[in-house]
Amino acid sequence: MHELDHYIYPHRVLHWLVAVAVLLALASGLTIGTIGYERTVALVGNTLTNLLYTSHKTLGLTILLLMTLRIITRVAFVVPDHDPPLNAFERIVSTSVHHLLYLALVMMPLLGWVATASGGYPVEFFQWHLPALISERPALSDQLYTWHGRLGWAIVVLIVLHVAGALFHWRVKRDNVTKRMSLFD
Repeated sequence: MHELDHYIYPHRVLHWLVAVAVLLALASGLTIGTIGYERTVALVGNTLTNLLYTSHKTLGLTILLLMTLRIITRVAFVVPDHDPPLNAFERIVSTSVHHLLYLALVMMPLLGWVATASGGYPVEFFQWHLPALISERPALSDQLYTWHGRLGWAIVVLIVLHVAGALFHWRVKRDNVTKRMSLFD
């Protein structure tokens, strides 16, 4: 395969780092959202609950950082052409899912940051406490957490569409679409 048939290697590495971080963030976020703070403390104790919340926040901010780098590499370097070219329907669906996924993966950590700060909770990145982007407003925080959870489910749907598209190209069409993001080809 020719070099221009792939995304540049840093972009491919960022893709897979984001994928792992998003799956971990979704797992921790869905756990937090489903069980809630009090029940999590009752199940696993205060120390593990705090670790879960800190890890979730750290993953979110890591995703924001990685997505910023992905956007830079996507804009700065050539996007490889599809060979063979996608039909109009595939191009529209692919572009829509990718743009919505990029937007959601940038908005999600920002929404979490603002929801956390407006709830009066620390915004943590590993052991560092980051500045609040907004003052404490509990009612707003509740609304923002609701939207944060809804956006999480929207991301799940977008990931399912993205993976389904990749599997379709790999197993049904048997074209080179999946090789463009492979770390090994």
